[in-house]
Amino acid sequence: MTNIGRELMSKKVKTLKGVKTPSRRKFFKTAAATGAAAAATLAMPNIASAATTLKVQAAWGGGIFLENANAYVKRVNEMSGGKLKIDLLPVNSVVKTSQMQDAVHRGVLDGCHYVPAYWYSKAASASLFGTGPCWGWSANELLGWIHYGGGRELYYELMGNLGLNLVGFFNSAMPAQPLGWFKEQIKKSSQMKGLKYRTVGLAADVLGEMGMSVVQLPGGEIQPAMKSGLIDAAEFNNPTSDSDFGMQDVSKHYHLASFHQSQEAFEIAFNKGTFDGLAPELQKILEYASEAENSNFFWHNTLRYADDLVKLKNKLGVNIYRTPDGVMQDQLKAWDVITAKFEKSDPFFKKVVASQKVYAKKVMAYLLLNSPDYGMAYRHHFGEPTKAI
Repeated sequence: MTNIGRELMSKKVKTLKGVKTPSRRKFFKTAAATGAAAAATLAMPNIASAATTLKVQAAWGGGIFLENANAYVKRVNEMSGGKLKIDLLPVNSVVKTSQMQDAVHRGVLDGCHYVPAYWYSKAASASLFGTGPCWGWSANELLGWIHYGGGRELYYELMGNLGLNLVGFFNSAMPAQPLGWFKEQIKKSSQMKGLKYRTVGLAADVLGEMGMSVVQLPGGEIQPAMKSGLIDAAEFNNPTSDSDFGMQDVSKHYHLASFHQSQEAFEIAFNKGTFDGLAPELQKILEYASEAENSNFFWHNTLRYADDLVKLKNKLGVNIYRTPDGVMQDQLKAWDVITAKFEKSDPFFKKVVASQKVYAKKVMAYLLLNSPDYGMAYRHHFGEPTKAI
């Protein structure tokens, strides 16, 4: 080794000897402290963003509609990753169904899950967002109008007119509701005149125009009312809910198809102040979970309705009929009368109807021209639907 090499090595060794290295014990003590500090730093955001819990009351005490409400809640809770939680309360937990909207407006509840017809008493135009006239469309096109045809803007205009502090989402396009349960088979409209009948929303006005005496009752009171003779006939919504209520025990004559409530959807409303106070991503979860539940509702409920209709006929002895075209034609005429009446007295009602007609005329022209006759295909393979179930 050269003298220069020896000199460099000597300096290097001296330099290394001069370095103060930590003891093993001190090293691990320092590492532990550093790890704890890092863990605390990571934990801090979780502590600061503890889950926000929203108290939401449903209009349903049980049955398939409460299942649907819970399906929406499950989506929200899972999508939020623990940052947002909905605590779903069954019917009448905090307030009565008729008081839910006001309770959400005042902040007594954070939200509610119901249908627009349940606050029809505040404004007849509310029913147009759920159970209005049929312009040849189904509930899917109703929701299309709400989301893309100007309906959402009109909904919030109505909220402003009524001074309601609400944010609302619509989902779950429902099939047309059956005409319902009667003591005999209905073959013509004249048989319905004078009957005491249960329905809700604008449908009450329409069937009243047809000569029926209409009573608006909550779902759970329908069967007892018909059993006691308080009402002669009734509808609620679908074969599953109807059978859950026990309607087959008070009537054996069930009529499917009707224009009295040919489209409807759920409305999920939140207190606007509470909603605005959420982080933007949580607001979007509440909205997008509603859109996702729209598809899930159709897939989940349609099969259940079909299964329970088969059960009603084949196991419980219920006679299943399709409401005659003549009755449904008379319903459309009654709708014309009622719509004209409200348009004359309520400019906002007229504004909503005009918007719906513009959307339905254009969209349904395409859909009706493009859709093949699915009934033709069904009969080709299975025969008449009333005989196939």
